[in-house]
Amino acid sequence: MDRTSAFRNPLLLGFERLERVLASASRASAEGYPPYNIEQIGDDQLRLTLAVAGFAIDDLSVALEENQLVIKGRKKEDESGRVFLHRGIAARQFQRAWVLAEGWEVGTATLDNGLLHVGLRRVDPDPTVRTVQITRGSASGSLSTD
Repeated sequence: MDRTSAFRNPLLLGFERLERVLASASRASAEGYPPYNIEQIGDDQLRLTLAVAGFAIDDLSVALEENQLVIKGRKKEDESGRVFLHRGIAARQFQRAWVLAEGWEVGTATLDNGLLHVGLRRVDPDPTVRTVQITRGSASGSLSTD
């Protein structure tokens, strides 16, 4: 079954990448580990909190890849020779990603009592208006971005 997309509208040009990002985000939302909260802590600030009990700072990474916030966790191999009779504390690796709207940036990341807090803040981009010069030419000519 072919899904029709709102981005196929002829008035929306160049949104193919956004369509792929939205499809990726919908697939990632099905994963439930680790659990997380998103709090609004001000008009232009958010805090993302992930429950990462058992992970050390060196086991975690927070990165901004294009417009996606990507948080990964991977525990190093336990070489102490411990034998578990029951292992209920999850130690599996994970990767969670959130698509950030334009104007949002990652501020801080802190690990406290098994909770990873990532601060996000909205920065107001300077609105710019650019005038495009019109020149004479043929419609079949090459496009220039000068």
